[in-house]
Amino acid sequence: MTNPMPAHVLERLKGLRSSTHSSGVFTSDFSVNEFLLVRKAGFEPVGLCVGSCVYHVGIQYRSWSKNQELEVLSKAMYHARELAMSRMRAEATAMGADGIVGVKLTIKRMAWDDHMLEFIALGTGVVHAEGHSGFRAHDGGPFTSDLSGQDFWSLLHAGYRPVEMVMGSCVYHVAHRGMFATVATAGSNVELENYTAAMYEAREIAIDRMQAEASAAKAEGVVGLDIHEGSHGWETHVIEFFAIGTAVLPLAQELAPEKIADPIMVLSVND
Repeated sequence: MTNPMPAHVLERLKGLRSSTHSSGVFTSDFSVNEFLLVRKAGFEPVGLCVGSCVYHVGIQYRSWSKNQELEVLSKAMYHARELAMSRMRAEATAMGADGIVGVKLTIKRMAWDDHMLEFIALGTGVVHAEGHSGFRAHDGGPFTSDLSGQDFWSLLHAGYRPVEMVMGSCVYHVAHRGMFATVATAGSNVELENYTAAMYEAREIAIDRMQAEASAAKAEGVVGLDIHEGSHGWETHVIEFFAIGTAVLPLAQELAPEKIADPIMVLSVND
């Protein structure tokens, strides 16, 4: 995999605050509350980590009347996100971060080509204030997490740590209904079973793949699981189901439920 990291990115990383460069500055997309809670959890923000991938997503022909996964598109969407994530993680490694908190994965359509998408991964690299290396991912690199600063603090306070942001993708073609089936149910309250089956199966495929990633990371479970649905400009009846969450592990030892501190409610006043 090529890494098109511009030279001036490396220069920016050199200017960040670190144990050997106390006069540098940190950068982050934390809110004030997130910044304070991440510090209270024993971590210091180092710098904003960004990964980008502009990807041409091809086409795949499908049967008009068949529910089926479009595997070529599924692989394309997954591969593009992986490229963006790995480049974000490379920036975190270059700045000496132990992990990345508050990761956001976004997709933007490029105006000059309907089949061209930009995948962006963005989060704040953090380092343990006392140099504890036990928070890194299973491969020794920085952990990744889409948890907010507040959730990150709560998770650590309860005796758990994030390991890896895990995901699963499934691009699926939902079969069209025939003319006679459409006419037969016109004006009736009736379940459209072929649509139900397609949506159910596509979500299950995405969740199963995310769960497989968590197992490969040796995680105990996944928190903050979310499922996104989108067409990304494809034709009708083609939709992507994208499952994402943060895989977690107990710290040295899992706390008994009665010893876990009560979570603190945070009411956001942001739009």
